[in-house]
Amino acid sequence: INHIVHNGGLYKRPFNEAFEETPMLVAVLTYVGYGVLTLFGYLRDFMRQWKIEKCQNATEREEQKDFVPLYQDFENFYNRNLYMRIRDSWNRPICSVPGAKVDMMERVSHDYNWTFTYTGRVIKDIINMGSYNYLGFAQKTGACQEAAAKVLSQYGAGVCSTRQEMGNLDKHEELEKLVARFLGVESAMAYGMGFATNSMNIPALVGKGCLILSDELNHASLVLGARLSGATIRIFKHNNMQSLEKLLKDAIVHGQPRTRRPWKKILILVEGIYSMEGSIVRLPEVIALKKKYKSYLYLDEAHSIGALGPSGRGVVEYFGLSPEDVDVMMGTFTKSFGAAGGYIGGKKELIDYLRTYSHSAAYATSMSPPVVEQIITSMKCIMGEDGTTIGEARVQQLAENTRYFRRRLKEMGFIIYGNEDSPVVPLMLYMPAKIGAFGREMLKRNIGVVVVGFPATPIIESRARFCLSAAHTKEMLDTALKEVNEVGDLLQLKYSRRRLVPLLDRPFDETTYEETED
Repeated sequence: INHIVHNGGLYKRPFNEAFEETPMLVAVLTYVGYGVLTLFGYLRDFMRQWKIEKCQNATEREEQKDFVPLYQDFENFYNRNLYMRIRDSWNRPICSVPGAKVDMMERVSHDYNWTFTYTGRVIKDIINMGSYNYLGFAQKTGACQEAAAKVLSQYGAGVCSTRQEMGNLDKHEELEKLVARFLGVESAMAYGMGFATNSMNIPALVGKGCLILSDELNHASLVLGARLSGATIRIFKHNNMQSLEKLLKDAIVHGQPRTRRPWKKILILVEGIYSMEGSIVRLPEVIALKKKYKSYLYLDEAHSIGALGPSGRGVVEYFGLSPEDVDVMMGTFTKSFGAAGGYIGGKKELIDYLRTYSHSAAYATSMSPPVVEQIITSMKCIMGEDGTTIGEARVQQLAENTRYFRRRLKEMGFIIYGNEDSPVVPLMLYMPAKIGAFGREMLKRNIGVVVVGFPATPIIESRARFCLSAAHTKEMLDTALKEVNEVGDLLQLKYSRRRLVPLLDRPFDETTYEETED
């Protein structure tokens, strides 16, 4: 499905997203692959039960045999027999700054990935296509590192208290004022953990008698926060405005179940960039619906802040909208700013309320001062307040890298999901055997990639996920593309039926498709 939307003037720019349908043969072979793995899994479990094969996994003690199993049976089965085969593709230890290139500790397994041993060798200069280092601020030299080191010598590493007690530093106050200016909102509050910013603040905003309308592909932190709130949760199809509007209409017409009373609040939860799909929220349409049906909007900009918009101010700026139209603006410092933590921005009344009632504010230890300084320095760089144009140049470089990398992959014939401006680039693998094979083959060629499978994605939609950075040079991207092309041929991953025609004289931002024969 290829979307090119202008939608009655709501969009001030083209909105191009592609989610090519899975070829039927590939889908069938993927299910067959999982079926074969499952059959062999049951066979191996049978052999373990009769001591024919050594049982490596944790089991209940003899005196606990009659207890209810601690883990769900299928989850345990999947980990034992499917995940274990490709476990070497995850948790790889790096021993350098996660910049454009990384160093990785070599490890080997002599028991089919049940345990790993380190060889003592370090694999140098792996091109890093997996870290969320969108603007290249994950670095060990430069202004950010020097400022953080200076603050470390002055304040130390930890605060040892909450903000409400003895942990409120002048640096925290400075950061929050800067974040509010950067977002264009009245006030902001910073938190030490991005995940907890969602999971601990949503329960402070809604509760019993409230309704949450959540995108089906929302991040686990939003899902957990919604569940902890005690509010009623209803799911709408990903980025589908007809589905969202139907839920809003039904909520207003029918009210709460049984009593039919009106909902106390209706809160719409969406993300700026969806980190597994590479898609961008249809924010102009969401805001139009929010205004029409008098509901509230909670926008998670974890991946979009810094990475979208002419000056890196996220998806609101990308669409040319007003921050006042978003009730709760949430984001993290862990990606574009090369630090840790999260923030919530909005009206002063909202932030004052959260300072008192948010569990993250009341019980969590304050942010580490060097981390705060890293965020302040990088944010000022993006805003141009450091007296340079480095930040602006990085935002533009990321946009160029994104479009170039996506276009080249499509030209090669891979199925690529998401929006053409999204720096998260999912390349579809589908078959279970190709998940581990792709990760290993790329590592052999000194390219570090993230591969993703079930349960993080639907069972037949396994993928490799590339995250682009302003720190990537064209030479790095060309090297990575050359190796991806080679591995794609080796593993037969070029499933797309809609090959992009590479025309040398074509303008950079135009696309031409020709239908290829099945």
